[in-house]
Amino acid sequence: MKTDPLAQLRAGAPLTTRQQLSLTLQLSWPAIMAQLATIIMQYIDAAMVGRLGAAQAAAVGLVASTTWLFGGLSYAAAMGFNVLTAQRVGGGRLAEARNILKQALVLCLGFSVVMAILAAALSTPLPGILQADRDIWQDASAYFLVYSLFLPALQLNNVAAGQLQATGNMRTPGICMVVMCVLDVVFNTLFIFPTGTVRLGSLALPGAGLGTAGAALGTGLAELVIALYLLYFVLRRNPVLRLQKGEPLRFNRAQLCTILCIAAPVASERVILTTAQIVSTAIVAPLGTVAIAANSFAVTAESLCYMPAYGIQSAAAMLVGQSVGAGRRQMARRLGWVTVLLGVVIMVITGGLLYLLAPQMMAILTPNPDIIALGTRVLRIEAFAEPLFGASIVAGGVFQGVGSTLIPTLFNLGTMWGIRIPLAWLAAPRWGLPGVWAAMCLELCVRGILYLIRMAGKRWLPVPEAQGAAHTVSAAEGGPLSTPPEGEMAGDGMPAVKNR
Repeated sequence: MKTDPLAQLRAGAPLTTRQQLSLTLQLSWPAIMAQLATIIMQYIDAAMVGRLGAAQAAAVGLVASTTWLFGGLSYAAAMGFNVLTAQRVGGGRLAEARNILKQALVLCLGFSVVMAILAAALSTPLPGILQADRDIWQDASAYFLVYSLFLPALQLNNVAAGQLQATGNMRTPGICMVVMCVLDVVFNTLFIFPTGTVRLGSLALPGAGLGTAGAALGTGLAELVIALYLLYFVLRRNPVLRLQKGEPLRFNRAQLCTILCIAAPVASERVILTTAQIVSTAIVAPLGTVAIAANSFAVTAESLCYMPAYGIQSAAAMLVGQSVGAGRRQMARRLGWVTVLLGVVIMVITGGLLYLLAPQMMAILTPNPDIIALGTRVLRIEAFAEPLFGASIVAGGVFQGVGSTLIPTLFNLGTMWGIRIPLAWLAAPRWGLPGVWAAMCLELCVRGILYLIRMAGKRWLPVPEAQGAAHTVSAAEGGPLSTPPEGEMAGDGMPAVKNR
């Protein structure tokens, strides 16, 4: 019978370096496919809108940073629950894991409704706040309004997919993200273009002709379909988290405090990063429509390069989280380094491809030669930052797995507002968009070095206490995390794994 390395990890069995790498790859590839499908979906949106004209492309690019802000808050709200679920599964405390899922669904859905209301209210004044030309205000507002209305679907998607990944099921979310990409193409085709614009042979396809709003509607509907399926799968079919009789929802104050301690720095980080990106957009906006469109398309093109690192980040957070839950401190450290080094290697490859294929990647997104030329220049600058950027992404997942989220947030705050924004503001008037991207390149390199320095230390690891007492991480590191004491019975009646 074939041995399951993940089961060995939970049971406290030793894993060779080869087994650790194999397990990381086994869990990473579905997550990588999911991340690539997500960014390909954005690529499709950008390419389809780009066919409408530079003004429409600039309108979508203008609000992109703000959509990342709300999307980042949605991710942060789910992430604290996902980390705790991974740790409970690793420690064999499955009833607790199921209760965490229920709390996540109720609280995160309520949070997303509040976000949707705030975002919708922001949609009209947003283009003016970002200092864009008036000719793109209407398209930008329409796109962002429709995006806002689907935030609850995005939130359910994050919770359901994250909870499945926390149990070690990377494949189902990965397949669903690929299906979502296909649905996005279908829905976009129907909603963006007028009837007869798109043809399959002699057949003219119907279309609503909604333009930029149609792109947001197509993406939102694709997210909604997949969110509903993932919700069904996690509640009814997943062997670990599916609903069980006699287990009513119980709000656990201690768990919610822990989740808040984990999620609050991540949410702050997303606000910091995306606010800085919004400021960067405001810095780019006076450079003109071509610069705005080139900046937006280049960001989308670069995403294809670094999304594999986010896939490995998901695997890293799950592996390290389950190692902590099983009381395996040194295994958490080893798996952390395996995942980070794998991320760096992959980003070296994708960074090289980004440099070589930059013109072709831009040409897919827009036929405008000026936008292609400018986008190619900035992508080739950014290619040199990709390996260290990948290190910071995957190391971030490692720190999330143990709940150590505050220090990485401070790193991001310091580099973004201390390096990127000031240098971009100084460089834009003199060197234009390439100057802005050179500032970004330098900042990402510094950030990656800081993350590697922290990885090399041991303060991010849970501190073992005598006689198998619960592991803890100080409040300064993101709040308390625990594994069950020796001999404690897990909530599902299984003996908890002893701390090592």
